[in-house]
Amino acid sequence: MPETDRNSLVALLAREGFIAADEEADELVARAGGDVVLLDELVRRRLTGEPLAWIVGSVVFCEIEVSVAPGVYVPRWHSEALALRAAERLLAGGVAVDVCTGSGAIAMVLAARRPRATVVATDIDPAAVACARANGVDAHLGDLLAPLPAGLPGGADVVVGVVPYVPAGELRLLHRDTFSFESPLAYDGGRDGLNIVRRVLGEARSVLRPGGALLLELGGEQPAMLAGELDRHGYRDVGVLRDEEGDVRGIEATRGS
Repeated sequence: MPETDRNSLVALLAREGFIAADEEADELVARAGGDVVLLDELVRRRLTGEPLAWIVGSVVFCEIEVSVAPGVYVPRWHSEALALRAAERLLAGGVAVDVCTGSGAIAMVLAARRPRATVVATDIDPAAVACARANGVDAHLGDLLAPLPAGLPGGADVVVGVVPYVPAGELRLLHRDTFSFESPLAYDGGRDGLNIVRRVLGEARSVLRPGGALLLELGGEQPAMLAGELDRHGYRDVGVLRDEEGDVRGIEATRGS
């Protein structure tokens, strides 16, 4: 593509409010592979707010290229710290569970960082499970931890997940890509955002070995809201995961004996 045409595309994306216009233009051009008609179609789709990962077919997560099928939750950069911390807690030959796996991004990071470990994943969405399997993840269809293989309960070093945690009343505040295209199933956590998180706290207790780690993405004041329940379920050493700007990104807790 001539530089002038690329510059026009960058300017168009910037005018439409896309913050990373340069990077997005490069990805769209690369996906089109010199086909001008295809590029026009890809740009048209992006201007509607369709997630870029669906259009180009993948996203980079923790330096790993993750294929993302249309309709499947797109992994976000702010989940990378959660994935990397989960990998740190996973023993070299241990067992990890990625709940609500979506495209399988976190499971892929765990497998890449701990190649001798057993990594399994679950999701309630058949499209997500198919996508994760296409990414090489041992993904199982079902609700939260229910579909795990026999013999796994009580033996996991890590249970990790980006489960729905957005309060129902705040769904309308999500970015237009999210609100217009991705399913509320991936976000809606009920009145305070913690309905599904609370279920995972209880279910993970029977899956984790003593000393195993539970890591879940959360935001705002949600870690404090869960303090009592974490204690009742026997978790200890509870910590809050924050990003470089100090914003809450999740919790880390250890199963007691």
